[in-house]
Amino acid sequence: MKIKSIGFVGIPVTDLKRARTFYEDVLNLKVSEEMMSGRWVEYAVGDDTLAIANVSDTWTPSDQGTGAAFEVENFDDAIKRLKDRHVRFAAEPFETPCCHMAVVQDPDGNKLIIHKLKPENEKEPCI
Repeated sequence: MKIKSIGFVGIPVTDLKRARTFYEDVLNLKVSEEMMSGRWVEYAVGDDTLAIANVSDTWTPSDQGTGAAFEVENFDDAIKRLKDRHVRFAAEPFETPCCHMAVVQDPDGNKLIIHKLKPENEKEPCI
């Protein structure tokens, strides 16, 4: 098997209206597609797709599962925006040798990583 790319990252939610408010108003994502009578909503993020959905009782949110990482233009501005909107932080902003990160949670507790790579001349070896 050879994987060519990621088709999409899917995030289960319980309350689609509340989730859309978070992903669209707080994260400022724009809807690219709606399917399944609006129970599956996709957002184009660069060349990739993030989907939120409430499609099955067997696919439920979790703060222990896979998380999507969003590369932001300005890390400090992104963190300020999230804090101003009282978004829950699972991990406050921190620095690694090669990046800045913070982990936030959507209204269902799903973890999302806010991420900014350091410029090449500021990076230390990432081990």
